Amino acid sequence: MTSKSEKELIYAPGGNGAEPVEGQELLPALDDMTPREIVAELDKYIVGQTDAKRAVAVALRNRVRRQKLPPEIAEDVLPKNILMIGPTGVGKTEIARRLARLAGCPFIKVEASKYTEVGYVGR
Repeated sequence: MTSKSEKELIYAPGGNGAEPVEGQELLPALDDMTPREIVAELDKYIVGQTDAKRAVAVALRNRVRRQKLPPEIAEDVLPKNILMIGPTGVGKTEIARRLARLAGCPFIKVEASKYTEVGYVGR
């Protein structure tokens, strides 16, 4: 990856966005990142789940591209959401958390098990 100027870099979440926090790394602007670069960033923190990381990287890149489209066209570009399904402990939450950090977005986790029947097992 080529060297980026200060204007093309964003600060990783955690500070006020204007000044770096000690130990905070600069990340390339998401607009300039390819899915391969997004996967490489996720690879620093997440072992395995190659297919999942590729899928969310492409989805994140498509989101960035969709935001650049005129509103009347952007509405027709699908999908707009990601649904990650898998057993407990495979890394769904961590992938989502790292992706949110990379995108500079807040990460909110909502536990929905209290809304399901006791003992319910999805199929």
